[in-house]
Amino acid sequence: MALFVQKFGGTSVGSIERIEAVADIIIRQRQLGHQVVAVVSAMSGETNRLLALAHQVDDVPSTRELDVLVSTGEQVTASLLSMVLIRKGYPAVSLLGDQLGMQTDNLYTKARITHIDDKRIRQELRHGRIVIAAGFQGRDSEGNITTLGRGGSDTSAVAIAGAINADECQIFTDVDGVYSTDPRVEKNARRLDTIGVKAMLEMASMGAKVLHIRSVEAAAHYKVPLRVLSSFNPDQGTLVLTDEDEPMQSQNVSGIAFKREQALISINGCDAHPIILADILDILAQKAIEVDVINQVYQNCGKVDYAISVPSLELRQALTALSKNSAISGAQMTSRDDLAMLSLVGTGIKTNASIVSQFFRVFADENIDVFIASSSEIKLSVLIERQFLELAVRALHATFIMADE
Repeated sequence: MALFVQKFGGTSVGSIERIEAVADIIIRQRQLGHQVVAVVSAMSGETNRLLALAHQVDDVPSTRELDVLVSTGEQVTASLLSMVLIRKGYPAVSLLGDQLGMQTDNLYTKARITHIDDKRIRQELRHGRIVIAAGFQGRDSEGNITTLGRGGSDTSAVAIAGAINADECQIFTDVDGVYSTDPRVEKNARRLDTIGVKAMLEMASMGAKVLHIRSVEAAAHYKVPLRVLSSFNPDQGTLVLTDEDEPMQSQNVSGIAFKREQALISINGCDAHPIILADILDILAQKAIEVDVINQVYQNCGKVDYAISVPSLELRQALTALSKNSAISGAQMTSRDDLAMLSLVGTGIKTNASIVSQFFRVFADENIDVFIASSSEIKLSVLIERQFLELAVRALHATFIMADE
């Protein structure tokens, strides 16, 4: 007998008909003799409806009260799914954040899980019940309701799976797995049978929306195997392997990920002192502006040039903040907002010289300029003009994914 945590997102439980279908998925596991903890999101559109109500009351509503309000969406789904299972003859119980022992910090609307007391969950499982957990929510040390922010139900599911030592955490969505790249850009994108957790982290950080990055971080932390499946057409999906389960491979290109809206800030002629870069990054961090790539070039005259990529939506805020820094007042600052970030992701990429050379050969063959390049153990990234993004994705996919088939 295995123990599974199954998470169902908003579209999977978007109607009573869909909740009935989710109940059947859970029942199939019970009929095979397995134990199930199901983690549910609010019904599709419900969280947005509740937020709209809050903003009718106050343009800047209390974050504490927002959490109280939006957490009710998951409560509705959990109770409805429990009712369906009970009607079908399967004992079930819905549990909210405090009943689950889901303890968080007190950062309302974007809280982080600090601990899970799994006593109640294990007690219900011992009594033969299917546990239906309200995702996205917890309680702080004073008993206040908190919510976990974007991807919160996925994160809840992985954390619960880690706490109860589940055999697998299955994330049911409206797609049937993780793809080698966005199928809307490359029609030949293929579904991956498996992907390493580190590679999945990179894919998620680059905008692959099938799994939220916080849930992948939690899977890496708790060493929980993740599987992405479709609730509309359940099959094998994609298994996200833990570090221990991932086989050693000399070459394993998992996929191509990208961020479409990227900007580049160039700061030329700075004094050659390490504190300048530290100050620049400090300023951006204080504004919670994400920096993807930093390029630093020393000039012969004792000056330094910096190139820093930021999300397009945060470019204006970044420029305003940096313009107030006296340390770079004598430097020349320019920017451009027509770029995209593109990454090749996989195991052992950086140390495989042939992959690196092939990667840059693709851009040369397509006559695409590379403005900044960076690498890590499992990722090669470039900034290119946004207008060439689709062309580059398709060319890289043909070279690294289709060529392996």
